Amino acid sequence: MPRQPSLGRTPPDWLVRSLRSEHARVDRARVLRAAVALPLPLAVGLLVDRPDYGALASIGALLGVMSDTANAYRMRVLGIAVPQVLGAVGITLGSLVSGQGWISVVCLTAVALVSGMISTVGALASASGLFLLLFAVVGEDLPMPRPWWAPPCLVLLGGLVVLVLGLLAWPLRAGVPERRAVADTYRAAADLLEAGGARGTGPPTGYETARRATTRALDDAYDAVLARRTRVQSCNQELARLLAELNAVIPLVEAASARRLSDEPLPAAVPAAVRRLASAVESGRAPSTPPALPPPTDRTGRAVDLALRHATDVVSAPLVDPRGLEDRLGRPAALRVRAVRAARGVVLSPAARRYGLRLALSIALAQALVSLVPVPRSYWVAVTIAFVLKPDFGPVFSRALLRAVGTVAGLVVSAAVLAEVPRGWWDVVVLLVVGGLVPASTPRGYGYQTAAITPVILILSDILSGEGTALLLPRLVDSLLGCAIALLATYLLWPERWSTRVGDRLAEAVASAARYVECAFGGCDDRAAEARARRALYRDLAAIGTEVRRAQAEPPPTGRHAAAWWPLVVAVERVVDTTTAASVQVRHGADAPARAEVEEVTRELWGLSRGLRASEVLVGVDARFDGPPESVLEPVRREVAAARAVASPR
Repeated sequence: MPRQPSLGRTPPDWLVRSLRSEHARVDRARVLRAAVALPLPLAVGLLVDRPDYGALASIGALLGVMSDTANAYRMRVLGIAVPQVLGAVGITLGSLVSGQGWISVVCLTAVALVSGMISTVGALASASGLFLLLFAVVGEDLPMPRPWWAPPCLVLLGGLVVLVLGLLAWPLRAGVPERRAVADTYRAAADLLEAGGARGTGPPTGYETARRATTRALDDAYDAVLARRTRVQSCNQELARLLAELNAVIPLVEAASARRLSDEPLPAAVPAAVRRLASAVESGRAPSTPPALPPPTDRTGRAVDLALRHATDVVSAPLVDPRGLEDRLGRPAALRVRAVRAARGVVLSPAARRYGLRLALSIALAQALVSLVPVPRSYWVAVTIAFVLKPDFGPVFSRALLRAVGTVAGLVVSAAVLAEVPRGWWDVVVLLVVGGLVPASTPRGYGYQTAAITPVILILSDILSGEGTALLLPRLVDSLLGCAIALLATYLLWPERWSTRVGDRLAEAVASAARYVECAFGGCDDRAAEARARRALYRDLAAIGTEVRRAQAEPPPTGRHAAAWWPLVVAVERVVDTTTAASVQVRHGADAPARAEVEEVTRELWGLSRGLRASEVLVGVDARFDGPPESVLEPVRREVAAARAVASPR
């Protein structure tokens, strides 16, 4: 008889999730920019016989390469320049307190507190806070060229190289990334219509997967377009067109939610027509011919037909009236107002304080340890902690594991380079080869990014310190020590409760869903307010879902806890989706629900929200409704009942 595989040899699910590689398209333009930007400052430094200057500028270029993630050019300027400035501030502070003993410990702990608090505001603030701390630690430990202003200037110069390379094509491709982002929302809407209109022909999760992809596409497009938004946009016809085309996607997404409840398949001509609109948006030209669509046969079909014809009219219009475009978005606040809001959010947010204090505690432990116990190149300990504890990189345990694995892989490459490659111009050649691996490997996962960055950092550190292969073992020891301190702070000294990590956020999302139900059936003044409420709710649920999926990559009991909560996240998403579908049907002829029906649905949602705030254990509750079964709210009631019936495994 053939031997059966041993169950004991099957790796646990959380470990498989942690080590799984992400499938992502390689951005060749970013790879090329990195391959040029990283060795170029070092080459210039060698030409003027100041390799230390060149190495430090290349470290600044590495910072710019890691920040070069935006597609839209205006966002690229902010994404590279702002972290670069914070990195220059950090290296100035670090070099000024270098060798000051416990003063250095106190200073870096304070920097870690500030870095952690601002890192919770958003992606740009997270990158800025990370580089503020990283360069403060590097400046405090590595030998810096004099005078004091030279290191920050060199860091800024290296980042400027990346920025200039990233903006070379702007005059020729202005607006192309934004148009592509808006076109992607049309393609996502076409996939959503296809998944929702093909009941019983695809996998059960096909529609949910397509809807989450649509949410991501809308978020990316709004972020790209709103980066160009000003208080006075009437003179900017291109921006007005992009906003109008993006707003026209929303009725298509709403109609897709309604169509999912229909028993009739969606004609294939509908998603094909939406994809033709996507091509027209991306090219900037009007569609050649109007879509030939079969006549609709029911309310959901009329909703899809009207939404598609409206989108076609918007994309085909030679000119766009900018008046009224603010309705779905709200008017943009002045820069001063947004800065005040961000500062208030940093200071008053409990999440910002918690993360800032946890990061400060970890950095204080690391700096105190290396002050008491001689550790060569101790900055690697704090650098490891900063990366492992970064709030938007995934679960801490997985990051620590991937950091260790990636460091070992990177050290193997570094050992060969440092032992066999002569210093000098050969370093430029090596950076030319390995530099492009940084942006190529980053989308695949944190472990791959660590493996690619490690040789770059060690080559540049060797130029500054001249230690050669003596850097390898300290790098490994310090990285493992940093991972251990991060795990100690996260799981033993300051463990984060599930309620603060997910429970309270999901409870607030359920409360927002209750308000959305009220808004959708008479509680809002206009459809624009309803659309904004739904967009904000989908964005919040997407963030919560991401956090729960990340938590599933952690070892028990966190991984099992997250797996138990995932069905509830899906159930709340379905409540929002069916509410949108019911609202669309009411707008296209269905009888509006009675006020009492709306109140019984919102009552159950408010009860679920209170229950989530009160306990971390999911307990099923039977939701009882008295409304008529033929009501338009019947699908919403079923989804609310399913959400309340979710229970954790005992």
